Amino acid sequence: SFDRNKILITVHPEHCDVWFWTIPFSNGRCSLGVVAGTEYLAQYAGSDLDRLRAIVGEVAGLSALLANARWDTPARQIVGYSANVEALCGNHYALLGNAGEFLDPVFSSGVTIAFKSASLASACLRRQFAGAQVDWQADYDQPLRKGVDTFRAFVDAWYSGSFQKIIFFAHASTTVRGMLSSILAGYAWDQNNPYVAEPQRRLAVLEELCSG
Repeated sequence: SFDRNKILITVHPEHCDVWFWTIPFSNGRCSLGVVAGTEYLAQYAGSDLDRLRAIVGEVAGLSALLANARWDTPARQIVGYSANVEALCGNHYALLGNAGEFLDPVFSSGVTIAFKSASLASACLRRQFAGAQVDWQADYDQPLRKGVDTFRAFVDAWYSGSFQKIIFFAHASTTVRGMLSSILAGYAWDQNNPYVAEPQRRLAVLEELCSG
């Protein structure tokens, strides 16, 4: 059953790189959307709302959930919904949270990055106000990017469809699942976790194992 207190993420049963979000609101309404490549979306005719409804119709569980829904709001398409900057800090400024890097709303990485960047920046400021020489590049930018890059590897794997293969693998190792869950829970700076130390390479190897 659908829990209206939780966000529902649904993966297309035939296309693992196509997925939906359903975000319930307290007034009985919800936000619904589909994420897919432009080539996939181009297969469907009609308005953006027509295309959304057609794709939802391909997913039995989601169709059943929305059987009595009123589609009373026009849909719209957004392309390439992510952003980053060249420098996270500079002369008299430091960018925190999504101001420096917006990756993806699904994993809520923005919350973790916001807290981590605030922690790093405040530590640098305390030392600087105490008269110490602070290298913001080494003490703020570089350590922050380590975790951001870890999150990015997971987000990229999700959008390519490879992470879905890992998630739905029937014979998954509980140890590996724990390592992956730890990162998604916010521990993206834990260098003792091999999927933090080498996220891209290890995720690629894991995907290959899960696809075999």
